[in-house]
Amino acid sequence: MSTGTILAAALIGALACTTVAPAADPLPAWNDGKARQSIVDFVARVTTPGKDFVPPAERVAVFDNDGTLWAEQPLYFQFLFAIDRVKALAPQHSEWKDKEPFAALLGGDSKAALAQGEHGIMEIVMATHSGMTSDEFQKVVKDWLATAKHPKSGRLYTEMVYQPMLELLAYLRANGFKTFIVSGGGIEFMRAFAEQVYGIPPEQVIGSSGKVKFELRGGRPVLVKLPEVDFIDDKEGKPVAIQMHIGRRPILAFGNSDGDLPMLQWTAAGGGARFLGIVHHTDAGREWAYDRASSIGRLELALDEAQAQGWTVVDMEKDWTRVFPFEK
Repeated sequence: MSTGTILAAALIGALACTTVAPAADPLPAWNDGKARQSIVDFVARVTTPGKDFVPPAERVAVFDNDGTLWAEQPLYFQFLFAIDRVKALAPQHSEWKDKEPFAALLGGDSKAALAQGEHGIMEIVMATHSGMTSDEFQKVVKDWLATAKHPKSGRLYTEMVYQPMLELLAYLRANGFKTFIVSGGGIEFMRAFAEQVYGIPPEQVIGSSGKVKFELRGGRPVLVKLPEVDFIDDKEGKPVAIQMHIGRRPILAFGNSDGDLPMLQWTAAGGGARFLGIVHHTDAGREWAYDRASSIGRLELALDEAQAQGWTVVDMEKDWTRVFPFEK
């Protein structure tokens, strides 16, 4: 037998003994059901050459934050941050003890403060989020997130993120998508943690904002946060913000409440393949169960439209093997 024949035989034998390890599951926290399959099928359609193929530059995916990427009960986390800020700043504002909604918060009655509606909430946010530079605000938020604990779980708020959605974000990016947050939460608040927690850089975070102004302080240029609303990124504001900040209509959108419905409708109205997803909070054991009657994350009109239009509704209890990363 020639040397060449021997080498060829050895190579064939080595290849025959080699086993190829299966690719790691990119979505291990998702049960193998209709919701997971709809995601995988959509990604395959838009990334495979054919009639539904979408160039990478147009693979824009938008996600709400509160209730979609992390929890939002018993109160929006940014509002809990504002409550802690009111308590921290109270010694400098003796008038707050007799002025609503601050008096209610200082008395431990957050429900009474919330009962004052959007005006009361905005007054709290403006008082606790302004008067400092943008850099100072970033530090305050990061310091709070490093120590503040969720009232039910006792975990850091940045641990109250949804493991299946973290996997979905990574899966989309691995397939050429650019992922954005489009949320009613404060843009500066979310930018303080979005890159570390979600892998979403600050320039891909869109949210509500207050006005800022440029100043020179001691010869150093700074941006100062003012107690004035600039833009509310909720409901009809979400498609407007997407156009202003992204300039492309998304092909995938995920939300969890009626506040996300216009964003979902705007995404659905485009041509070609589209994916519309809703996180339905159905798991009272591992998280919370709420939808139509909830004052936080109310899901009624969007749920009806999702069912009528055939959008993907993710049943948290049935579709997710894990909810939070800290679950065993």
